[in-house]
Amino acid sequence: MNHWTNGCAAASWCIALSLGSAASFAHAEGNTVKIGVITSLSGPAAESGAQMKAGIDTWLRVHGPNVAGKRIEVIYKDDTGTQPDIAKRLATELVTRDRVDLLAGFVFTPNAMAAAGIADQGKKPMVVMNAAASAITARSPYVTRVSYTIAQSAKPLAEWAYKTGARRVFTVVADYAPGVDAETWFNNTFTALGGKIVGSVRMPIGSVDYGAFVQRIKDEKPDAIHVFLPNGQPMVSFTKAYREKGLDKANIRFLGGEGWGDEDVLKAGGDALVGIYSSGFYSYTRPGAENAKFVEAFGKTVNGKMAPSFLAASSYDGMELIARTLAKTKGDASGPVFMAALKGYSNTSPRGTVAIDPATRDIVQTMYIRRIDKQGTKLVATEIDRFDAVKDPGKEAK
Repeated sequence: MNHWTNGCAAASWCIALSLGSAASFAHAEGNTVKIGVITSLSGPAAESGAQMKAGIDTWLRVHGPNVAGKRIEVIYKDDTGTQPDIAKRLATELVTRDRVDLLAGFVFTPNAMAAAGIADQGKKPMVVMNAAASAITARSPYVTRVSYTIAQSAKPLAEWAYKTGARRVFTVVADYAPGVDAETWFNNTFTALGGKIVGSVRMPIGSVDYGAFVQRIKDEKPDAIHVFLPNGQPMVSFTKAYREKGLDKANIRFLGGEGWGDEDVLKAGGDALVGIYSSGFYSYTRPGAENAKFVEAFGKTVNGKMAPSFLAASSYDGMELIARTLAKTKGDASGPVFMAALKGYSNTSPRGTVAIDPATRDIVQTMYIRRIDKQGTKLVATEIDRFDAVKDPGKEAK
């Protein structure tokens, strides 16, 4: 891009001109469809990126790289974490230099939003495999999503909590965009049903010492607490504080979001997790032949080093969506053709039945209410209730 940069009056004009030039090249050059995957392969979210990559690699290993007479080639790029500037640069390089046909991946919402602008300018399909803010798919008509939205998880959880007797809830979330979304959707849904939010706390995102917060919750004597924290250690630390302060013995139910059924959380939390409830679309312990096959295949991909998380499941499904859409277009990956072919997409998945809403290009799926149980020596996320065909409430409300 240097020769463009030297002669351009504005950087944004340079990018648009370069993207336009890239778009003029024949789509799916030769017999190859290139997918540029932007994910977090290093930094604090490296484990999430590893799950995403392993989900994609599992699909390729199971199904092979050939679709509709084309060979799929995946190019991975590391955004190193929540780095929208890096994600934008990587997306630009993938489109202009590597001449990818599609963009995919994205652990974090800011990165997905930044890359969506590049997808829009280059008219490249973009498949979001995790980032969960409702607004992402509204950023460009070339963006679709196969993971979930925060609202899609929090709203059913609030409805279930009220249906099963909770009337007074205390909410605790990490103070960043997904946490605020979870708080907003849970609180608004719960109060609209007639419940009362007796307290809300937004904690610094780096917090791992929750003793004082948990004692405050216990003093309020709610029926339940609703918790949204970053995946991994924050979840484990909070759950242990919940036990140590005796909230379980005080019959204060624990309500969490996606991720509480993931292997890393279950192993680290141990018996402290038993009896908590969560809302989400996937856990590797869920029943069914489709998931059993996926878990086995994933294990072979990673040599048994880890079980699939919800990121792995959605990334696997993202590859399935790309492949089935390419089969429908006879290998044509150009933006307008590919996105038109997405309409009406529906398929079975390790998580259940999934579809793409033709009006919003967002995922439609079953959201499960799970309880962590102990079966022998193993912790499992037992599905005790379900909300079928859930669309993104964030778009339905508009």
